[in-house]
Amino acid sequence: MKLRIFVTLKPGVLDPQGRAIHKALGGLGFAGVNDVRAGKLIELDVADETDDAQIDAMCRKLLANTVIENYRVERV
Repeated sequence: MKLRIFVTLKPGVLDPQGRAIHKALGGLGFAGVNDVRAGKLIELDVADETDDAQIDAMCRKLLANTVIENYRVERV
């Protein structure tokens, strides 16, 4: 089973990478970009019998820092 894990910063958490991208886009002449938030996409190929609890444990223990990040799992 293929999974995509989308990891994003929680609202209110400072995003220096997003700020740098925002500034670079402006410097390249791209006007109208109001804000940028950067995140991660992690693709996993797991055994079909992997259950939701195991997937959630993987995300909480390693793939996302749940203090400052949210994650969303999508089955592909």
